[in-house]
Amino acid sequence: MKVLQVKDIQRKDVPIYYRRLFSGILVLELVNKHVERAIDFTIETKPTGARDILVTLAEPVDYPLIPLMKEIKTFLYELDNSGGLPI
Repeated sequence: MKVLQVKDIQRKDVPIYYRRLFSGILVLELVNKHVERAIDFTIETKPTGARDILVTLAEPVDYPLIPLMKEIKTFLYELDNSGGLPI
């Protein structure tokens, strides 16, 4: 399993400055096939500066959930660090 990309990322307006909500299309590679699922995710900055990422998939994926979520959160964290998310 590999997260290839998150495309069509759109930021939703939220009046809370430390919480950012996004939606997009997650592209995964599962057993030599590409799967696309709608995704919503929130990046919340804690008072200590640490970021907490919450992910919601619109449709189930035929893969174990814990390693899938870990891989998605790692991908989103790196995407946020590199400036790949809309402002």
